[in-house]
Amino acid sequence: MHRYTWRTGVLEAVMILVGAIFMFPLYILVTLAFKAPGDQTNKLLPTVDPTFDNFTQAWQSGALGGALMNSALVTIVSVTAIVLFSAAAAYPLSRVGAHWSKFTYFGFLAGLLLPAQLALLPLYQTMRDLGLLGSLWSVIIVSVGSSMPFSVFLYCGFLRALPPDYEEAASLDGASAFRAFWSIVFPLVRPITGTVIILNAVAIWNEFLTPLLYLSNSSHKTITVAINGFVGQYGAQWNLIFAGILISILPILLAYFLLQKYIVQGFASGLKG
Repeated sequence: MHRYTWRTGVLEAVMILVGAIFMFPLYILVTLAFKAPGDQTNKLLPTVDPTFDNFTQAWQSGALGGALMNSALVTIVSVTAIVLFSAAAAYPLSRVGAHWSKFTYFGFLAGLLLPAQLALLPLYQTMRDLGLLGSLWSVIIVSVGSSMPFSVFLYCGFLRALPPDYEEAASLDGASAFRAFWSIVFPLVRPITGTVIILNAVAIWNEFLTPLLYLSNSSHKTITVAINGFVGQYGAQWNLIFAGILISILPILLAYFLLQKYIVQGFASGLKG
């Protein structure tokens, strides 16, 4: 039986303090989202007259409905492509011990080390030459390419810890390499797939620079670019910005709760390899 000592009390106090520091920005976000623009109460105190007008005005003036659909389309298509391409690339890289597979694997790892800012100008020129500026496909292509190295790294770690017995049994029964991967290996990597989905979905949904670069002068804006429209040259409508941020959080928060079982399994078992 553990006794409650002064060390335990200090640790609890430190954890409560750290938790309060992390929760403070969220508290300010929610407080200002429900405050009317003319509310003169202290910004740090909750309002005594909360209003939903900020959400209504942000939704209408910012066209957040269309922006949410664009973000959802970019996120779903990008994450689907990332999962399929990363799993398919990681399978031979983790099973074949030849020099080319090791060289290719380290090539993917090099993508984790290079700063993404180095590719901004070349990618912009490429999208311009392809006529994809202002199209959601430009954001999807860049998102898939930039997320592949980390996703391949996660899949390779999980697959190397997975015994090849099932694939060998399937091969003896006449299954091709593609059939063994698709019917046997891919379902077994479901925990790490959940991790790949949620990590990339959150990153792509909240991405701001890439959509701003490729979609800022078009009508196809994502939710982050649409919220940025509330920032003017001489000031910002913070109540609308915070209301828009709360609206943008809801879909990705729902996806997290639906996949949290696989996220925990993926972090518990997938990252060990």
